[in-house]
Amino acid sequence: MAFRIIIDTREKAEYSFACPVVHQKLDAGDYSVEGFAQRVAVERKSLPDFVHTVIHDFDRFAGELGKLSEMDAACVVVEADLDEVLRGLQADALRSVSPHSVLGATVHIALRWHVPIYWCGSRQAACAFTDAFLRTFVRLAVQQDDAHHLLRGGGHLG
Repeated sequence: MAFRIIIDTREKAEYSFACPVVHQKLDAGDYSVEGFAQRVAVERKSLPDFVHTVIHDFDRFAGELGKLSEMDAACVVVEADLDEVLRGLQADALRSVSPHSVLGATVHIALRWHVPIYWCGSRQAACAFTDAFLRTFVRLAVQQDDAHHLLRGGGHLG
């Protein structure tokens, strides 16, 4: 099966990938991989969207985090640099929210839901990270599935 990234139909600012993509509604996240949609997802956030979501719309986002936490691998990518946020260089995007509140929400999500937040520095880096995250998950999942098949007496790979 060819590697194809799924882009959620509700994604408003979708990434461009070098591989084929398909648009379909995902149960969680903005990006996944065909054949693995229930196992891996990436949620994309611009900095203003991340701040709004974790500070002002957290109850809805907590439901999304619950779904992501049930997957084999999931993460949130933020198209911003955490160091710039903490040094006050992104004040416009924070809209009067304290940088330490954003940091606290980031840590809370990672510890409470076991969903890591990756501050990628830019939209371009977040796109590259998303592609690498999804590809690496599929490669590891296929290797693990093949190994489990061998252990169950399914023959040899060849």
